[in-house]
Amino acid sequence: MKTIVIRPLTPELNADYLDFFDHRAFTDDNPNGPCYCTSPNQDQEQIEKMVSEFKSFGVKETLRRYASEMLDRNMIHGYLAYDGDLSIGWCNAADRDSYAGFVPDFVRDISCGKTISIVCFEIAPEYRGMGIASAFIDRVCTDAGSKGYAAVEGYATLPDQRNDFDYHGPYHLYQKAGFTEVARENGQAVMRKKL
Repeated sequence: MKTIVIRPLTPELNADYLDFFDHRAFTDDNPNGPCYCTSPNQDQEQIEKMVSEFKSFGVKETLRRYASEMLDRNMIHGYLAYDGDLSIGWCNAADRDSYAGFVPDFVRDISCGKTISIVCFEIAPEYRGMGIASAFIDRVCTDAGSKGYAAVEGYATLPDQRNDFDYHGPYHLYQKAGFTEVARENGQAVMRKKL
């Protein structure tokens, strides 16, 4: 197996982030692409403005421009996976309060203190099935614990609702990492690990 390294996104890695989404993300005709993982960190008004520019500037070009601007303003948080110097995966994870419109309201009603949310994964197709999503979760939990967070949450699609293009991560992935289900609604389970 290749040696995969997980690194938190920092301004020095912004070019690697863009390179991953430019060249390796969604190369399997995944219907979630093109995507630069901007919407979890935008409010509805910002998303609507961005979408309104798709026709004029192209979808991928618009998404990339918004991502670049958001990276410059330190608005996107998470982790990159590397094979050597090549970025091959992404996990969007940050303080739950930073995902204003992306984390469902019912989740906020069952809070257990300061929480990190894992909202999506994207791994280059040729690297899937190698334990990278599990490595992301382990790193998120380790870092959250060292920063004094009470818990880490993920929002898994329920097994009977899951498809190959689900970006939240499967239910069993969180179970394997020691998360337990604390709520479910609309085909999604809130998986939580107390730290």
